[in-house]
Amino acid sequence: MRLKLAAVAALVSVSAGMAADGLTKGTPELKSVSALAFGPDGVLFIGDPTAGAIVAVGTGDTKPAGKDDVNVEKLDAKLTSLLGGAAAVNDVKVNPASGTIYLAVTRTGRGGGPIILTCGRDGKLAEFKLTDVPTATVKLPNATDGKNRQEAITSMAFVDGKVIVAGLSNEEFASTLRTIPFPFKDADKGTSVEIYHAAHNATETKSPIRTFTPYKIGAADYLLAAYTCTPLVKLSVADLKPGVKVKGTTIAELGNMNRPLDMIVYTKDKKDYVLMANSKHGVMKIAADQFAGAEGITKAVGGGGTAGVKFEKVKDLAGVLQLDKLDDNRAILLIQADDKSLTLKSVMLP
Repeated sequence: MRLKLAAVAALVSVSAGMAADGLTKGTPELKSVSALAFGPDGVLFIGDPTAGAIVAVGTGDTKPAGKDDVNVEKLDAKLTSLLGGAAAVNDVKVNPASGTIYLAVTRTGRGGGPIILTCGRDGKLAEFKLTDVPTATVKLPNATDGKNRQEAITSMAFVDGKVIVAGLSNEEFASTLRTIPFPFKDADKGTSVEIYHAAHNATETKSPIRTFTPYKIGAADYLLAAYTCTPLVKLSVADLKPGVKVKGTTIAELGNMNRPLDMIVYTKDKKDYVLMANSKHGVMKIAADQFAGAEGITKAVGGGGTAGVKFEKVKDLAGVLQLDKLDDNRAILLIQADDKSLTLKSVMLP
């Protein structure tokens, strides 16, 4: 009898926990997948730009995945074998609750579509099945449409109980940041973002943030956001309010003809750094102690030059498409070689 009562109590406890997280059992149907982010207790947020929605999933993945290095060579061939056709990796994120690596993948061949995969420390790939999982979905009310639909969701992060989503809206000022409280209720129209782009000598409101990372400057929460060609901008999280237009502070121009791909913050030797992967300019390391006193750039920077906060190029890291912190000392990198083959591997943080 006591065992039966204990089982009932456990069931009630689980149900209450799921309700508190705003997740109920279901099978979300993804139309696409662009960006991933993790919240507490292994909750995975999936950006579905085609549907104009953010899907939250309780992965239940909280047991340590191990401490081994990761080295998956010819990842593209392994994906083709596993999925029965060619595939593109859109994002790579590490679940901080376990250390398991998650990949947002689009099958590009016949019968294509989005899929979420996991990769263990042994390098084995497996589908994370979205069948009968704790889940919730929130729709973005004014996501951009038409040819720019895939830019409705370009980057995401979970900050202090909210999912922050970068992308384009159908508003006049199209570049948008949304702060969506979790558990989900409704998403508002978001905050319109304006920046000064020194390489173009122009104010821009229609270019999306390509990648961003949260960072605390002093006691205040900020976002460090990077745009194509490549302004680096800081934005106060406190200013991100529905229907408001904000202007970010451009603290660096990092070189034109370039697309920022991914960025993280990490600590080494008691100092914080930003590590940013780029399409043309390789991997950059930026000391974060420059950010608090960085003045906004207000004058043109021509000829493909750079300005603002200083950076160094990490020459040992080439062809990096995606990156995330694996743990306090290592990063996980998705690397494309000259022959276009992909490798997923861990490296020491520089």
